[in-house]
Amino acid sequence: MKNTTKLIAASALIACASAAFAQNTPAPELRNVVQLSATGTVEVQQDLLVLSLATSKEAADAATVQTQLKQALDAALTEAKRNAQPGQLDVRTGPFGLYPRYGKDGKINGWQGRAELVLEGRDFARITATAGKIQTLAISQVAFGLSREARAKVESEAQTQAIEQFKARAAELAKGFGFANYSLREVAVNSNEMSPGPRPRMMAAEAKAASFSDSAVPVEAGKAQVTVNVSGSVQMR
Repeated sequence: MKNTTKLIAASALIACASAAFAQNTPAPELRNVVQLSATGTVEVQQDLLVLSLATSKEAADAATVQTQLKQALDAALTEAKRNAQPGQLDVRTGPFGLYPRYGKDGKINGWQGRAELVLEGRDFARITATAGKIQTLAISQVAFGLSREARAKVESEAQTQAIEQFKARAAELAKGFGFANYSLREVAVNSNEMSPGPRPRMMAAEAKAASFSDSAVPVEAGKAQVTVNVSGSVQMR
């Protein structure tokens, strides 16, 4: 029994010593490892229109402001839903809020509020025509973007570009340093979308909305750039 106990204790001591040795042993030095990155960019026509309509109301009490905003929003929703179609014209409400208005004495002397409605989709003509028929809200903002389908398609193209560039650069670097080949150690893939800035057409759209015309609001989409960046490290060998 005593011999058995001694054997167990010795085994435990050896195990602890091995663990301590492993912890104190420095990690092998990385050699012949190169960090690099590559980018793929695809330009595509924006196919998504996001059109925001809004109205502001003021009154002596909050209940009146809320009622006025609700009536304006209900009427706008009724008109917008007549032409709604999934993916082509989606309708949703935006922020709806009431805020106190203060006088010079610091006391509340009234209330004001704002309500928004958002029309979004790929059918520009349907969206702008619907916006032109809404009488209770005015256009406050026009924005463009890419639908999920369009983004997924070009993102795949940009990713392929980035990967091919990454591989070509890795092979070039390995050859330049006198190595025959390389192996991939780690890699990260990131994507983003860049859109052009506001265009004069947006201002024209807002001016058109102010007249509450039944005609379609003029809009013009631009192009967006979808960029995929591939970065990582390779082991030259």
